[in-house]
Amino acid sequence: MKVRKAVIPAAGLGTRMLPATKTIPKEMLPLVDKPVIQYIIEEAVEAGIEDILIITNRAKSAMDDYFDYHPELEERLLRSGKEEEAEIIKRSADLANIFYVRQKETRGLGHAVGRAKRFVGNEPFAVLLGDDVMFSEKPVLGQLIAAAEKYNCSAVGTQSVEDSAISKYSSLKVSPLEDRVYSVSDMNEKPSLEEKFSNYAILGRYVLTPAIFEILENTLPGHGGEIQLTDGLRELCRIEKMLAVDFEGRRYDTGNLKGFLEATIDYSLLHPETGEWLRNFIKEKAALL
Repeated sequence: MKVRKAVIPAAGLGTRMLPATKTIPKEMLPLVDKPVIQYIIEEAVEAGIEDILIITNRAKSAMDDYFDYHPELEERLLRSGKEEEAEIIKRSADLANIFYVRQKETRGLGHAVGRAKRFVGNEPFAVLLGDDVMFSEKPVLGQLIAAAEKYNCSAVGTQSVEDSAISKYSSLKVSPLEDRVYSVSDMNEKPSLEEKFSNYAILGRYVLTPAIFEILENTLPGHGGEIQLTDGLRELCRIEKMLAVDFEGRRYDTGNLKGFLEATIDYSLLHPETGEWLRNFIKEKAALL
């Protein structure tokens, strides 16, 4: 089992980030000096992914344009002696082989992933949610791929969340397999505290076998009237082995304002051009409170 392909569902309407996302895809909002989706693609590439399919909609052509060459801008930068800047903008187009397909109807994450069937073929593949940015020494997707390839099965990324948060995610029924790796036997979408299996939630990263596609084709609309990926995964874990990897790293949900601001502050503190300045700025502001 070798994972070479990845799918990034990025067809959501970005309603949690309005009005900024009225005309700008939420995945293209700048996180310091790069759009959010570039961090996600870079994680996939670092994990060994070669081909990436982005699921978009009719309002998200900006992503297609961004990961393309811009000869006029590159030429102008070079004429101005800005070789480093020209190389930076060209690098984004050379990260990976990037393809696009539209989700023509907003019918849920499971429906969006199902649109990747022809691209994936009969191979295992990764799924990275388009607004979940992961900060870690070893790529979070790489941690999942290592476990999935070792056990030749699907894997989902997980961490334990508070009771107050589990109803926002998918709760997993797990049993220990090895350090930070669990076997999954069941799951449910956005459960109440009484319905939850555990506090282990699925958080934005998956490695799946192609068996998921036939399941999704026969999955009825669930929570919110949409085709939920969790419902498909629940069926998948009943017919095939599935792992949950308690990944090392910090997840930022950049699809909501607080998560986006948390990521912006943390990544700005790490950036060589802004880190020291921001630390001093925060100290000055804190002294006035």
